[in-house]
Amino acid sequence: MEIFLIRVLQFVLAISLLVLLHEGGHFFFARLFGVRVEKFYIFFDWKFSLFKFKPKGSDTEYGVGWIPLGGYCKIAGMIDESFDTDQMKQPEQPWEFRTKPAWQRLLIMIGGVLVNFLLALFIYSMILFYWGDTYIPVKDMTLGMKFNQEAKSYGFKDGDILLGTETKAFKDFSADLYRDISVAKRVDILRDGNKMSVSLPGDLNLLDMIKADPSFVRPLLPAQIDSVLPGSPAAGIGMQAGDRIMSLNGAPVDSYNEFVDLLGRQQDLLALAATPADSLKARTVSLVFGNDSRTDTASVVLTPDLKLGFFAPNIASVYKPVTTEFGFFESIPAGIKYGWHVLASYVDDLKYVFTAEGAKSLGGFGAIGSLFPPTWDWYMFWKMTAFLSIILAFMNILPIPALDGGHVLFLLYEIITRRKPSEEFMIRAEYVGFGILILLMVFANLNDILRWLGYL
Repeated sequence: MEIFLIRVLQFVLAISLLVLLHEGGHFFFARLFGVRVEKFYIFFDWKFSLFKFKPKGSDTEYGVGWIPLGGYCKIAGMIDESFDTDQMKQPEQPWEFRTKPAWQRLLIMIGGVLVNFLLALFIYSMILFYWGDTYIPVKDMTLGMKFNQEAKSYGFKDGDILLGTETKAFKDFSADLYRDISVAKRVDILRDGNKMSVSLPGDLNLLDMIKADPSFVRPLLPAQIDSVLPGSPAAGIGMQAGDRIMSLNGAPVDSYNEFVDLLGRQQDLLALAATPADSLKARTVSLVFGNDSRTDTASVVLTPDLKLGFFAPNIASVYKPVTTEFGFFESIPAGIKYGWHVLASYVDDLKYVFTAEGAKSLGGFGAIGSLFPPTWDWYMFWKMTAFLSIILAFMNILPIPALDGGHVLFLLYEIITRRKPSEEFMIRAEYVGFGILILLMVFANLNDILRWLGYL
C-alpha cells in the first residue's frame, strides 16, 4: 500500500506541475494579446470544485477541480472543451479570442505545447548539471549477454560482448540498444576475446524484441546468491550468501538469466495444474547449489508465486558505473540534445501503436503511474516528469479537434485560405475530437485493468 501511495503522489505532483505550466502557457499569450481568461483550473471542476477564488478586479477565476484528468484555461470568445455556445451567440468583444488576428490566436494555442517542450529540455539540462550522466558502458559488461532463440538464430551466442552497429557504438543497456539492433545490418561483438560481426536483416520488430519472453537480449548475470530471506525456501535448504546455483531439475544453470528462464517452465506447469497435488508438484524443484568448498543437492517447494527467497546480484553490483559530469553551460546543449532524442525515439516508436501488440501495450493512468519508482527518488521523479512533459507536448500538438493541434490546424487553414471555419463546424469538430479522446482514454485504462487481471 505504501508503494502505491508513493507512486500516486509522484504521479499527481508531476501531472499537476505539467498541467499548471501548460495552461500557464496559454494564459501568458492570452494576456499578452489582451484576451480575457475567464477560468484557470488545475483538474476539471464538473459540477463543483475543491477550491476556487477570484482576485478583486480580476476577470479570471482560479481553482482546483476534483477530476484529476488534466486542467483547462477558459479563454473568452473561443470554442473549446467547455462547449460554451451561448457566449459565441453574443456580439463580438475586443477582448475576445475570436476578434484577434490569426497569428495571435495561433501563438495562444501553441503556448501550452511550447512551455511543455521547453520545460522538458530545461529539466533534462538540470538533471545533467546536478547528477551528471551515470551509466554502465555495454562494452564493459565483460560477462556478455544472454540471448533468446531468435537472437541465436542470427548468430549471437550467450556471453557475446556487444560493441556496436555499423553506424555507432553502443552506449548503455537501454531501449536505445534494442532500437539500434532492430535497424542494424551488422552488430559488432567480442567473443572469446576475438572481435567479429553478426549480420542482421535491418528491419527487426522492436516491440517483438522487447516483449519476447525471454527478451531478445539481456545482460548476463551470475547465478549467485547475494542474500537470503529469513524463513524462505532458500533459507530452509541452507542456501547462503555467495552460493551459486548450478542446476535446476537436472538442467545446468550458467547464469541467473538461465535460472529465471527455467523457472518459467515451472510457471507453465503451475498454470496447467488441475488439483492441489498438481500444484504442489509444479512448485517442487530439485536444486544443486554451493560454492568452491561444497556442493549441496536439495528438493524444495517454492512459494505459490514460484519464488525461492533470495536476492541475486543486480547489474550495478556486478559492474562499475561511469559518470559524465557537465558544467552549467555544458548541460544546456546536452539536455537539448537528449530531450530531442527522447522525442524522436518516441515518435519513431509510434508506428507500433497501429499493430495488434502495440495496441495492447497502450496504458492509462495506472501504466503511467507504475513508471515512477516505488520509493521517493528525485532523480527519477524529474526524469519521468521531463518525459511526460515531452509526451504531453507532442500529443497536444496532434491535429485532433479538442486538442491544441486541432485548433492550430484550423488556424493554419484560416491563415492560408483567409477563410475562417464556421462556428457550427468548429463546435461539431470539438465534439468529434472530444469523443475520440474519451474513447482513447477508456481503451488505454481498460488495458490497464485487463493487464492487472492477467488477461494482457
